[in-house]
Amino acid sequence: MDKQEILERVKADDVKFISFQFSDVTGKVKSVDAPVNQLEGALDNGIWFDGSSVQGFARIQESDMHLRIDSDTYAVLPWTPADMRRARFFCDIMTPEDEPFAGDPRGQLKRKLAELKQRGWTLNCGTEPEFFLFRQNGDMHPVPHDVGGYFDFSSDDEAAQVRTELMYALNSMGLEVEVGHHEVALGQHEIDFRFADALRTADNVLTLKYTVKAIAAKHNLTASFMPKPIFGINGSGMHTHQSLFNMEGNNVFFDPLDEFHLSEIAYSFIAGQLKHACGLSALVAPTVNSYKRLVPGYEAPVYVGWAQVNRSALIRIPRYTAGQDKATRAELRCPDPSCNPYLAFIGMLAAALDGIDNKLKAPKPLNNVNIYELSVDERKAKGIKELPGSLDEALVELEKDDVLRNALGNEIYSAFRRAKLEEWEEFRIQVTDWEVQNLLESA
Repeated sequence: MDKQEILERVKADDVKFISFQFSDVTGKVKSVDAPVNQLEGALDNGIWFDGSSVQGFARIQESDMHLRIDSDTYAVLPWTPADMRRARFFCDIMTPEDEPFAGDPRGQLKRKLAELKQRGWTLNCGTEPEFFLFRQNGDMHPVPHDVGGYFDFSSDDEAAQVRTELMYALNSMGLEVEVGHHEVALGQHEIDFRFADALRTADNVLTLKYTVKAIAAKHNLTASFMPKPIFGINGSGMHTHQSLFNMEGNNVFFDPLDEFHLSEIAYSFIAGQLKHACGLSALVAPTVNSYKRLVPGYEAPVYVGWAQVNRSALIRIPRYTAGQDKATRAELRCPDPSCNPYLAFIGMLAAALDGIDNKLKAPKPLNNVNIYELSVDERKAKGIKELPGSLDEALVELEKDDVLRNALGNEIYSAFRRAKLEEWEEFRIQVTDWEVQNLLESA
């Protein structure tokens, strides 16, 4: 939209305040808010802010940062009251010299997608974020909001009503929700929205997360995208479907003559992501809690391989439906919704392009094999590696991966590594309930 279109739409929507949003290196949404009468000046000149206290941004002596509005990201925040109606824009972060800031996760993804466009390709992504709804009971230990199970239907339970309200709100913000349903665990839900180019999908993931949290709070519920909030039940993932399209709108993954309807480019894409899977896990599963989800037995992928019919594999190829060439895609199953989607997509793209550029060959698919039931020796014989078992191990793998580090750039990589090492160190020295229960008297 041009400036005049934006101003007219904001007036028609009776917006009173504007949130100028961006992401820190860990994926937290930051916002600079202003009355709507400041919007015209912001569209012309941007917005200055102090970046010294934002994770991964400028040092104190270089703290002035500049936001440039991405006018295509306008959306009204539907949970805000009419007399205080707010809208949002995502922004690009610039230096005082009006150069793109190298530490801006969204800006770095835009740059990588621009490089991809020079090859004649677009990366499309579709995510499946899962989350829990918990009762606000003042207890540290979460209590699920409902007793439903996978795909359970109820005509009038509160969880279904909340999920319906969430889908309506997300649709109003332009996410094109496709389905919403109850997931496997008590209180667990999933809302899927239509695939889009990687930048818009990353924006949509952040939008979904804060919208879900805001509307859940209206119902006195806590929404959590924590990967594994409760021991012994399924955690929350964010399976991500990926495909490359050319400028004519054709899916370059599709080959009608192949057994799995995959092109050589698609096979190399898969091979690249498998090659870099261990380092990539630090970006797509970036919290200490992520590795409580990535364990055998709960449908989360642990072993590095690909398949069409095997959901225990890291990458799954959904079955081909005749006439739906554009739906041919690779589903990466290890991401979880705690990730910064901009960094996750940068890493996924870099790994895939390494496979394509070096014409890597994908290993044999792991169809009709339950990898969880294989012994260590059997997995070793098949060349099946495991993902890292902790955030610390994942960070070690990322440090060794030049392709992923270079894709992030030194500014982002250094800030991300610093933040995550601090998280690991703080976690490492905690005394948990399990330790007290099992060691207090026996040790």
